[in-house]
Amino acid sequence: MGGGPLRTLGIEEAAGQMETTSRVGAEGAPSTVTAEGVAAARRTVDGYLAAPFPWYGLDEAFTGPRWRMQVGTAADGTVQHGSIGHGDEPSVRADAGVEKQRFAVVVTVASSPVRRSGDGTGVLDATTVSSAAWLAGSGLLACTWPPQMDHTLRDDWLDQQTETAFELADDMDGPAWSALSLPVDGVPVPFHYRESEFGWVLAGSAHGGVHIGAYGRGMSAYGLGFSVVADIATYA
Repeated sequence: MGGGPLRTLGIEEAAGQMETTSRVGAEGAPSTVTAEGVAAARRTVDGYLAAPFPWYGLDEAFTGPRWRMQVGTAADGTVQHGSIGHGDEPSVRADAGVEKQRFAVVVTVASSPVRRSGDGTGVLDATTVSSAAWLAGSGLLACTWPPQMDHTLRDDWLDQQTETAFELADDMDGPAWSALSLPVDGVPVPFHYRESEFGWVLAGSAHGGVHIGAYGRGMSAYGLGFSVVADIATYA
């Protein structure tokens, strides 16, 4: 898996700090964080303000609730990626009306060149659109566990689905993805897009030196647009 989206993102550095399911390196076991856990561990605005890149969210055409999630950092504390939610906050509780939830989460990933690892012992590949696709795909999984599933079966289910999301993110030109053009800061940008029974995932690159991933359910991806967040502090 050396050339896949996890290595390109530098998951070795960010493991345990992502807002979604993560894989620790190429051989580590998955670590899961539920949607409720995400909300409970939501970071303050400080992490977002420390990012050396612009954050993206849905553009002004979306008039519903907006809320911060979490940022992911490297071993040296540098912010590498983060997520911003729009609409209903996802929940996997059986009584939460999962099928009626309407939300879209936008993931911003810093565009990084080939660089030294945090401990100086190796080299990390550049981040790519696959990095954004992986974060979006695993983020969708974190809030779509079948609520009727027995807890003892969830680990096996999540292992299987996580592996699928990883493989799909590593094959952006494969048949699972279709092309979709959406506006980013008012300019049409090509995105890779796919749907599943759990929701939709898309990924592409913005002009501001970042990659954009997004996932959602109950809201059509075809009508979305993205823009730079003017003031992250105004998000809940």
